[in-house]
Amino acid sequence: MLVNILRQDQSITYSGCLCQVCFLIIFVGLENCLITVMSYDRYVAICHPVKYTVITNPHLCVFFVLLSLVISIVHALLHTLMELRLSFCTDLEIPHFFCERAQVLKLVCSDSLINNLLVYLVAFLFAGVPLSGIIFSYVHIVYSVLRMPPSGGKHKAFSTCGSHLSVVSLFYGTGFGVYISSAVTDSSRKSAVASVMYSVVPQMLNPFIYSLRNRDMKVSVRMLMGRTPSVL
Repeated sequence: MLVNILRQDQSITYSGCLCQVCFLIIFVGLENCLITVMSYDRYVAICHPVKYTVITNPHLCVFFVLLSLVISIVHALLHTLMELRLSFCTDLEIPHFFCERAQVLKLVCSDSLINNLLVYLVAFLFAGVPLSGIIFSYVHIVYSVLRMPPSGGKHKAFSTCGSHLSVVSLFYGTGFGVYISSAVTDSSRKSAVASVMYSVVPQMLNPFIYSLRNRDMKVSVRMLMGRTPSVL
């Protein structure tokens, strides 16, 4: 996007477009996997606090990060290599600000049935399995917190999961919103706006959401909100 702005040229090469698709899938898949790993971390911290340092040792953390990266790269290469077998039409214009996989497949002149089936199958696995793991973790977390005595730190336990739940809701909410909006409407403008919501907004808000756990940050936000005049 920055190159297009500087050159005043909105064209992109075929290899550049495929690289863009590949890297986008890698980063989205990596975030998806890491969110799931973080839910397991919250599960161990709340349900097994005594064994937390033993279970979540540095070796296991490195293993989970590398496993997430490998899964994301394999996932991205699978889709990218499958798109190499397709033939495209002569007039290639993507009504988007980046090469989104769904928009690229709309320009195909050959049979793309296998690619479309692969998209839905892998999307189901990559959305269903991690989301099921997150739900499973939080079911056990809620059950453990409810069994705590009133003075057992229920508020602290829920606040520990607050930032992670915010990121999960933002990531999956915007992701599902993109697919629902693309299925309901054919407007390329609305699809582009929806894509911004899952490719830009969650990543921009992540540092702010996690920094809210910092005590100094909380005090600063309260002071800022206290100085803001109310609008009638």
